[in-house]
Amino acid sequence: MVRTQIQLTERQAAALKKLSISRHQSISELIRQAVDTMIKTGAVVDVEDKRKRALAIVGRFRSGKRDISKEHDKYLGESFGK
Repeated sequence: MVRTQIQLTERQAAALKKLSISRHQSISELIRQAVDTMIKTGAVVDVEDKRKRALAIVGRFRSGKRDISKEHDKYLGESFGK
């Protein structure tokens, strides 16, 4: 293994410690698992590519509603059953 030093936010460190205790695994093991998952899934996404893909779908779908920009919270609530 290669020894490496990383810096985490306070929130990340606390969450990892809690997860480490609940899973009975070291923080190092949890980080290695997270890195393996990123490598396997190719989770590293080019930000520019992501932006281009998001812009490419703009205007491709129609809801038939003309007030979505004003009433988006209402429609989201209805969609999620709230």
